[in-house]
Amino acid sequence: MRGVSPQAESQAARIGAKLRAARRAQGLTLAEVASGTGLSKGYISRVERDETSPSVATLHSLCQVLSVTIGSLFDEPDTAVVHLDSAPHINLGGSGAREQMVTPRGQSAVQVIHSTIEAGADGGDELYTINCDVEVLHVISGSIDLRFSTSTLQLKATDTVTFHGAEPHSWHCDEETRLMWILIPAPWSNSH
Repeated sequence: MRGVSPQAESQAARIGAKLRAARRAQGLTLAEVASGTGLSKGYISRVERDETSPSVATLHSLCQVLSVTIGSLFDEPDTAVVHLDSAPHINLGGSGAREQMVTPRGQSAVQVIHSTIEAGADGGDELYTINCDVEVLHVISGSIDLRFSTSTLQLKATDTVTFHGAEPHSWHCDEETRLMWILIPAPWSNSH
């Protein structure tokens, strides 16, 4: 039996965008990183644009100045696809709403709920809150009346509203409506 010789991918890992993002997140200029690493601004710029590959020693120096680990530059993006036809059904309360969670169950930073609401459906007479910092409601089709303690917003297709998660509210739909609720952070996670 012959052994199979592994071959490296022909394209080098593209780490420049992650280095640039780390630099910008810390508010550092190219000049400041250059000063901290002893590299030229031009060289760092080329690395950030993936026009050149740094040596291990250079990469180590850049990561120290940027406070990131070398391994994090090579991590694959944490990407998950949830198809609506297989998304789990949940119940936020109210009547006449078919709600599905379209973010992964383990996602704690954000939770997105796709709702299909029947004509005449509502969130109930009592105002309620959801355990999150921010709620965003985007109307895909139809319309919804979003009721707060002091006002009611009438939203139609393509409208988006953002409000604090602690703001008591409820809703009513006169026609079939499709919505996306975005809850930040995810209220049913370990983040609270």
